[in-house]
Amino acid sequence: MFKNKNGQVRAGWFIVPAFVAMVVAQQLFALPGLFLLLFTETPQLVGTPQVNVLETLDQHPWFSLLMQGGGILGSILITYVFWRFINKGTLRTLGFQSSIFDFLYGLFLGAVSISIIFFILLFAGNVTLLNSFGSPEFSTYTITFFLLFILVGLSEEMFFRGYVMSTMASRNHPKWAIYVGSAVLFSIAHGMNPNVSLLGLLNILLVGLLFAYMFDATKSLWLPIGYHMTWNYFQGNVFGFAVSGTTPHGLYNVSVDDGNDWLTGGAFGLEGGLLATLLIILGFLATRHYVRWKR
Repeated sequence: MFKNKNGQVRAGWFIVPAFVAMVVAQQLFALPGLFLLLFTETPQLVGTPQVNVLETLDQHPWFSLLMQGGGILGSILITYVFWRFINKGTLRTLGFQSSIFDFLYGLFLGAVSISIIFFILLFAGNVTLLNSFGSPEFSTYTITFFLLFILVGLSEEMFFRGYVMSTMASRNHPKWAIYVGSAVLFSIAHGMNPNVSLLGLLNILLVGLLFAYMFDATKSLWLPIGYHMTWNYFQGNVFGFAVSGTTPHGLYNVSVDDGNDWLTGGAFGLEGGLLATLLIILGFLATRHYVRWKR
């Protein structure tokens, strides 16, 4: 139960405690931002019948960055602590090998993928652009979510690909099990997001497999980190779609009310649509060609 046939402690006894510790650390590191928000807003909210913390946070982007960014920093820290002191590994063996080309290609691929989806939806009449291309709406959110999505890409790839896959690989799990295990856990972690949908979770599972393939093919986390960052940022803060159910604040504002939810993803965001499924699949081909070119 506790050890495999080689006498090693099974991977699950590393991964599950690390995942639980990461969730706890996120809550603890988010507390300073939450306390500051409550201290600032409580006088104005006295007598208010119902307070929605998410809506209140949405009105204070810097507090949101402090709270959510703090939580993400907590998850990064706990992942490193487990990898360094429990797994006895280094950042290099976790997947942080220097590869600027992988990172730049990941940034490019994520941005292009979301842009293709947006323009297909726009020209097909499934989304309505509410402000012109010549009038982007820059705001504080443009900066705060840029920083936030950098942290999200680092944190989630560091744990779900770097920690989970490397821990399973060290226990000689077959490659398919390593891919599926990391992707399923990645999808489960998004299961409590607002406006979640079945297709959305399936697409998150699929993109988890893509990130696993990117990590395995390059032996580096930088390609999936880059893709993850721009996929989120271009979706929510350039083109104004929800990101896994969260409120968008884009340079451009779009309406999906008259569109087909199977294509747009509806309130969950583009991850909940079939076009995302297609572009994620094309991501496997783009990664394969990149790795061949690189070699």
